[in-house]
Amino acid sequence: MLRGWRWLWVIFAVLGLALVLRAGLVAFAGYVLLGVYLLSRYLAREWITSISAERAGDFAPREVGDTLDVSLKVSNAGKLPVGWVLVEEMLPAPAIRPPRPRITVKGGRLRVLYLPAGGTKTLKYRLTFTSRGYYPIGPALIETGDVFGLHRRHRRLTVPAYVMVYPRILPIRKYDFASDRPIGEVRLANRLFEDPTRTAGVRPYQMGDPLQRIHWRATARTGELHCRVYEPTSLAGATLLVDFHQDGYPKRVEPNRSDLLVTTACSLAYAVAGLNQQIGLMSNGRDAAERIKQESLTVAEDATDHAHATRLAARDQFEVLDATDRLRPLVVETRRGFDQFQQIREALARLEFTDGLTFAELVVTVAPRLARDATVVALLPRVSVETAVALGLLRRQGFAVSAVLVGVAEDGSDERVVAAGRLIAEGIRDVRMVNTEAELMALGDRSAIAGPAEYGFSVGLA
Repeated sequence: MLRGWRWLWVIFAVLGLALVLRAGLVAFAGYVLLGVYLLSRYLAREWITSISAERAGDFAPREVGDTLDVSLKVSNAGKLPVGWVLVEEMLPAPAIRPPRPRITVKGGRLRVLYLPAGGTKTLKYRLTFTSRGYYPIGPALIETGDVFGLHRRHRRLTVPAYVMVYPRILPIRKYDFASDRPIGEVRLANRLFEDPTRTAGVRPYQMGDPLQRIHWRATARTGELHCRVYEPTSLAGATLLVDFHQDGYPKRVEPNRSDLLVTTACSLAYAVAGLNQQIGLMSNGRDAAERIKQESLTVAEDATDHAHATRLAARDQFEVLDATDRLRPLVVETRRGFDQFQQIREALARLEFTDGLTFAELVVTVAPRLARDATVVALLPRVSVETAVALGLLRRQGFAVSAVLVGVAEDGSDERVVAAGRLIAEGIRDVRMVNTEAELMALGDRSAIAGPAEYGFSVGLA
């Protein structure tokens, strides 16, 4: 279709031809065409600048499976009625793309409206979040033009609203941190804490000893009150190292593998924080909130008033630029407190794939920041030689290291044998496998852990 100045050239050509041929009807047609052209431009400009929009909804954080009702009020502040306007509420394409959309939409987020002068119309739709994430809702993209279709204009209205959907938390059955915990323990030189499941001996009762410390058998045998003495051990908590490099998540296993790994990390963090132990998170993934800040996606109000000739131009002005520092790890320092778990859960909700920092590079980068009295728990979708060597280096530096392999070789291939073998070769004996949510909930049950024979070699679980 001819647009803009090209129409003027056509009109001038028709008028010039009419003057040369002295054709009155042709000249009249040229004048009519010129009038239609000017009227079309005027209507397109007036309509696109007189429309405004306002989005309403509760954009507080949500759980997986929750819904969100959104309404978009579109108003015409001009003195002329708007013959037609196409309104679309934009949503992230990967999140709504089949076969497994992360957001399902019910209602009309895309409609063609007629707006009388001073009139208002409202779009209402409902979103259902089927997976964790950090999702932009909006902005609204409108398209309008003259009734002849000669001129069309596009414009973005409103700034996006962001909804954070927390990852799921699954209960870990029989998760006994004092004995069957998969995150190890640290024996202390000084008696700072005592492990009530590890009895070192008995001693005579002292004033102030609680009743639960009394050793009734020794008391009955000696005729005097005796109390148990426990070994000076301490549950030191854990630092979760989460590998979110995109090479470990091929498209054929997505989004199942990444969602399961995040759920595993969140469930482990919840279990540790629930016992008031220190917990931390470090990952080579990207924080979606930080990415959005660096991309300057939020547009000033005056910038939204700019009209565009095509829909593509409207999108291009606000095109997302990958300006994130992909070599900076995401870190939640290892500390004690239940609010610490909330920070970790929010970080996991916003976690995105990276193509920059590998897991081995992550280990080297964060090693000076790791708490020495906390077990390092690596959650891995795959185990490369570099990953195994990096974790082995941490073990030789004195850290207690465990590994949880998530979604490795769901098809029963030899990938899990290779992965476990590489870790064991580096002295990492505590290797766990999680391929389903049922295996995740049984992660702390030592009787539910697959035996060494399954991997074809001897595996000593710490």
